[in-house]
Amino acid sequence: MHLIGTLLGMLHTVEDSSALDLFVQVLVRLVVELKSEQYLLCILDESQKELCKATTMRSSLPTFTLLGKLADAIPGFADILVVEHSNLVDHLLMGLTYPNETIKAAVCYLYGKLYSSPVGTERLSAHFEERLYGLFLNTLGRAQTKELQINCLGLLKELLKSDHFVSILMNNSKPEEESENADFIEGENPLPLVLKKFLLTRDEMLQAASSHCLAAVLVHSPSRYAPAFIHADVPEFLFECLSCNSEILIWSVYCCLLLLTEERLFFSKCHTVYGIESLVRSLHDVLPLNNVELHKQGLLLFTEILKRQPVEIKLFTNRGVCIEAIDLLMETVNCPVLEVVVEAVRAVSAFLRKDHLSSPPVPYEELQKLLEAVLKRCADLSPPQSSKRHAGDVLFSVSQSHQANRNLSSVPQRQGQFLLNTLESFRNACRLAVEFQSDPMAQENAFTAPNSESKDTLNNFSKFLLRICDSLCIPMVMNYLERAVSPSVMEVFISTLNTLFTVVPNMRNKFSKKLASSSFIQLTLELKARFCSVQSNPALNQACSSFLGSLCLSLYSATEKERTSSQEEQEMSELLQKGLPQLNYTIAESLLLLAETPEPFSLDQSLCSHQHCFILLLYFACTHGDRFVPEAELFLAVRNFLLSAQDHGDCPPAYVLRAALYLLAVCQDKGKTLDLRSLCTIRRILDGFPDLSLVYVHCPLLLKFFLHYPELMGRFGHQVLQLWFSWGDCKQTEIEEAGFGVSDQPNSANPLLLILKSNSSILLILLDLVCSSSVEVAWKVLMTLRTFLETNEDVLVCDLLRSRFLQILQQLLVESSSASLQANRNLPVLLSLLFLVQLRSKGVRELDSTDFKLLHQVSNLCGKCRPMDTDLLQPSLNFLYWSLHQTTPCSQQRAVAVLLSNVSLLQILQKVLEHTWCRSPHSEPVYLSSEDALLCSGWLLVASLLLYQHRYNTEVHQTLSLDVTEVLNAVIFRKKKPILLLVSIMQFLRAVLQQNFSSSLLVIVGENAAEGATRPQPPSLQDAALHPLAVPQVFSLVVSLQNLLVHVQLQKDFVLAQAVVACLETLVEYLYVKNQDVALHVASQPWHRFLLFTLLNWGQKSFLQPEVLRLMTLFLRYQSSNIISQKEISQILQEAAETNLAELPEATSRALHLFLCQVQSSHCQVEPEQSGTIQTLLERLLGQRTTCVKHQDIVFLGSVAVSLSHIGD
Repeated sequence: MHLIGTLLGMLHTVEDSSALDLFVQVLVRLVVELKSEQYLLCILDESQKELCKATTMRSSLPTFTLLGKLADAIPGFADILVVEHSNLVDHLLMGLTYPNETIKAAVCYLYGKLYSSPVGTERLSAHFEERLYGLFLNTLGRAQTKELQINCLGLLKELLKSDHFVSILMNNSKPEEESENADFIEGENPLPLVLKKFLLTRDEMLQAASSHCLAAVLVHSPSRYAPAFIHADVPEFLFECLSCNSEILIWSVYCCLLLLTEERLFFSKCHTVYGIESLVRSLHDVLPLNNVELHKQGLLLFTEILKRQPVEIKLFTNRGVCIEAIDLLMETVNCPVLEVVVEAVRAVSAFLRKDHLSSPPVPYEELQKLLEAVLKRCADLSPPQSSKRHAGDVLFSVSQSHQANRNLSSVPQRQGQFLLNTLESFRNACRLAVEFQSDPMAQENAFTAPNSESKDTLNNFSKFLLRICDSLCIPMVMNYLERAVSPSVMEVFISTLNTLFTVVPNMRNKFSKKLASSSFIQLTLELKARFCSVQSNPALNQACSSFLGSLCLSLYSATEKERTSSQEEQEMSELLQKGLPQLNYTIAESLLLLAETPEPFSLDQSLCSHQHCFILLLYFACTHGDRFVPEAELFLAVRNFLLSAQDHGDCPPAYVLRAALYLLAVCQDKGKTLDLRSLCTIRRILDGFPDLSLVYVHCPLLLKFFLHYPELMGRFGHQVLQLWFSWGDCKQTEIEEAGFGVSDQPNSANPLLLILKSNSSILLILLDLVCSSSVEVAWKVLMTLRTFLETNEDVLVCDLLRSRFLQILQQLLVESSSASLQANRNLPVLLSLLFLVQLRSKGVRELDSTDFKLLHQVSNLCGKCRPMDTDLLQPSLNFLYWSLHQTTPCSQQRAVAVLLSNVSLLQILQKVLEHTWCRSPHSEPVYLSSEDALLCSGWLLVASLLLYQHRYNTEVHQTLSLDVTEVLNAVIFRKKKPILLLVSIMQFLRAVLQQNFSSSLLVIVGENAAEGATRPQPPSLQDAALHPLAVPQVFSLVVSLQNLLVHVQLQKDFVLAQAVVACLETLVEYLYVKNQDVALHVASQPWHRFLLFTLLNWGQKSFLQPEVLRLMTLFLRYQSSNIISQKEISQILQEAAETNLAELPEATSRALHLFLCQVQSSHCQVEPEQSGTIQTLLERLLGQRTTCVKHQDIVFLGSVAVSLSHIGD
C-alpha cells in the first residue's frame, strides 16, 4: 500500500512525460498482478483527492491517464468507478472544457472505457443527456490533434452502441415520411457534418473510424437516420473514399453504402449515379486481393444498387461505365471462389434491366458473353448427367426416389441456390429482350457503318438466348432434376421457358414443338401434381399453368394453319386460363376424371373445363411423340369421355373433339375395337358439326380410323378423303415433324395405299373425288390410284374402275357441251387414269362390252375437242391407240370399225396432223412439249388406223388428206424436230408405203404440184414407175435414214433405231415392187457398208445389235454382196454361237432369228459346219421364244403411249 502511495505521489510531481508513462505502467502492472480490489479502491480514493486539490487542470492529466489505463487493463474497473466514485465523472467534464487537447484526449479515452461497460452506460445515461452531449459534440467537431480525434471517435463508437444515445445524437433527424421533401437545416445536427469532415481528411484511419461510426448510427434504423447523412452529402464522400488502398476503409464504406441503399432518398438524390463509376472501379481494384469477404460485400452493395435504383433515374449515363460493369461481372463470374461467384450471379440478375442498358447502342455481344459465362459456370459446378432422358422421365424418377424429398438434401444447398440465381439471371435476360422489342432504338446498332452488317443486334441476341437455352440451360436443369426438385428453381425455370415464347416470335413454333417433343408437357403436369396440390406453391402453379397455356396456343397456331380462326383460338385461350390452374392431378387421377359425369342440373363447369384441358394437353403431347399415357388406358378413357359427354347432352367444342378423335385414332391399334354404342355416339356428335374439317386432323392414323369402321366410312368417308388430299401439301412438313410414328405406318410415303389394300371399295370414293374435287386434289388422287394399280395385280379392281369410268364419262358427255368439257379441268385427269387402268392390263386381251362403250365415249369426246385441247386429246388418243394394239384380232377389227365410223374423230385427227407443218422449228427440247406430244400420238394413231383398215378392209366414212411431199420433207429435212415426232411420222410413212399409197382412208394431195429441183418436169420413166415418189426424193430419204442411224449411236435411242431400220426395210420393199433396178441400186449403195462399220465401231463393237442384224438381213435379202460378205456372215455366226442367247434382249433375239432364216433361204455359200451352226442357233432361239417372258408392249415416252411392236415389226 505504501508503495502504491509513493508511486501516486511521484506521479503528480514528475514532469518528464517518459517517466510519467513509466510510473503509470508500473502502477497498472502492480494492481493487475496483485488482483486486490483494496488497492483499486485506494487508487480511486487517492485519485479523487488529487483531482479535488488540483490547482490546475494540467496537473490532473496523470490522474486521467492512470484511470484510463486501469480501465483498459482491468475489466471491472469501469463499473467500480461509476458505482462507488461517480463524483469523479464531474472532474471529467471539467477536463473537456480545458483548452488542452492532450487532457481532452485522456478524458475522452476514459469516457470511452466507462461507456463501454453496460453498467457505465446505464449509470451515465442521464449524465450524457444532460451534461456531456453538447460538450462532447463540440469537442469532436473542434478536435485538431489526431490523438483527440481518435479518442473522440472511439468514445462516439461506444456511445453509438446504444439506441438511446444514437437517438440523442441524431435528435434532429426528420421522420421517414418527411425525409425526402423536408428542408433540412444542416447546422441543427452537427454529427453528420463532423463525420463528413473526417471523411474529407487524407488520413485513412480517421476515414475508416468515421465510416465505422456512420455505420453504427445507420444500423439502428436506416430509414430514420439515413436522410440526415444523405442531405449532408455524406454518400458522395463515401464513394470518394473507395479510391483508397485500405481494405478496412473500403470494407467500412461498403457497409455504410449498403445501409444507405435502404433509403430511397439515397437514389432520388442521384448519389448512386454519381458514385457508380467509383464503385465499379473499386471492385475491379479489390478483386486481385485475397479477401473473399471484401469481394462479397462489394458485390452485395453493387447488387442492391442495381436492384433498388429507380427506373426513372438512369444509373449508367455513360456507356463506357456500363461496359466496365459488364467486364467486372464477367471477371467475378469466372472467380475461382464459389461464394464470390454466387454474389456475382445475383449482381448479373439485377444488372439485366432495361433502364440499366437503354443507352444506345445496347452492348448485346458483351451481354451474350456474360450470360454464356454464367450458364457455363453453373453447368461446370453440376455433376455430369447420367443419361439423355426426357424431362418427364427425369422428374418421374426423382419423384419415385426416397432420397430426394421436397428439399435439397441430395444436393448441396449452395449449389441449388446458385442454380436458382443463374436461372433468374437468364430469365431477366429473356425479359430484357422482350422489352427491347418495343424500343426502335434498341433494335439495331445505330453506329453501324453504312453497307455493313452488325452482329450487335437484338435479333441476334434473341436467337442466342433461344440457342443457349437449348444447349445449356435446359440440360443443366434436367441434370439437376436427376438429384432433387426445388419448387423455387422450377418456378423460375418454367417462367423462363414461358418468356422465351415471345423472345423470337418467328421461331416460336419450332421452339414449342421441340419442348413438346421433349416431354415438357408431362414434366409440367408432374410438377403441378407434386407441388401445387392443396393450393400450395401458388407461384409455381401460376408459372406452370401459364407455360402450358402458351405452349398449347403456340402448338395450335403451328399445326392448325388451315384453321386460322381467331374465335376458336380465343375460346381455347380462355379455357386454358380458366382450367389449367386447378388441374393439379396426377396422370392416373386425370384419366379417371375423363370418365366422370357432372351432376344433373349442375351449373359448375369446372369438371368440363378440367376434362377439356387434359384432352388438349394429351393431344398436343401425343402429336409430338410424347405418349406418356399407356395407349390402351388412354383409348378407354377418351371413349368414356365421349360417352359421358353424350349422356350428359354436352357437345365438346370442335378443338376438343378434334383432339379426342385424334387420340382415339392413335391408340386404335392398342385398344379394343369400338362397339356400336361408341360408334353411334361419335356419329351423333359429328353430325352436330356443319363441316367435318372443324374436327379433322391431317394424320394417317385418323384416316385409317374413319375408313376402318363401315359405320363411319359410309357417313364420313368421302369428306375425310377429300380433306386428306386437300391438306396433303400444307401438312406434309407437319406430319414429318410431328413424328406420328414410322413404326405405325410402314409405307409412310402414302399410307392410304395400305388402307386400299384391305378395303378396295374406297376406290369408288376416290373416283368420285376425281370428278367432284379441284384439279389439285384430283391429281393427288390420280397419283395414289396410279401407285395402287402399279403395285396390285387384282384385275377385279380394274373392272370395277372401268365400269365407274364409263358411268362418269356418259354423265359428262350427256350433261356437258363442248365448251364445258374443255373447261372441265378434272376430265383430263380422269382420262389419264382411264388409260392407266387399261395400261395396267398386261399382254393382249379380248375387249369386253365395257371396253367398247369406253372406246365409243372417248372417241366421241375427242370429236368435241379442238386441236389445241392437248390436255383432253393426249390421254384420249393414248387410250384409243392402246385399244388398237393391246387386243386380239377380233376385238381389233371391231375397234377399228368403231373409230372409223366416228367422223368427228377423223376430222379432229386431220386438224391435228395439219398442225405438224405449222409448228415453228426451235432448239431441240430436252423433253416433248404438250403440242409435240399430241402430234406424235396423232401420227401414231393414224398410222395404226391405216394399217388395220387395210388389213380388215373396214368401211370408211371420212377420209384423211395429206401431202406426201410434206411427209417426205419432214423426214428428209428434220429441222430439229423432236425424235419421237420423227418416229411417229416414219410410222405413217411405213403404213402408206406398205399400201403403195393407195388407201380408202387416205387421199394423197399435191401430186401434180410443181416440186422444183426435187421433182423435174417432165417425169422420167423411173419417176413414173415410183409414183408418187421421185428418184431424187428416194435417194434423199435413204441418206436421211442413214444419218438418223448415226444419230442413234449418239443418243442411244432404241425406239428411233427400230423405227429407222423398219422404215428403210419398207422403203426397199416398196421400191422392189415398183422398180427392181432402183431397189437393188438403193440396197447396194456403198455407203451402207460404211454405215455398218460406223455402227460397229461406235457402239459395243458387236454384230449382235438389233439394228445391225436387221440391216444385214436386208442386204442379204437383196443380194448386196458388196455390202455384206461371207466374212461378216461367219463372224456373226461365230459370235452368236459363243453368246448365251438367253441373256439377249428380245429385239436382238428376234433380229438374229430373221438374219439366220435369211441366210438359210439365200444363195450364200456357207460351209457345212456353218449350216449346222445355223440350225442349232435357230432351234435354241425357238426354244428361247417359247419360254421368254413377254414384256410390256405399250410404254410411255414422255406423255405419249407407244407400242414397241408397232414401231419395230
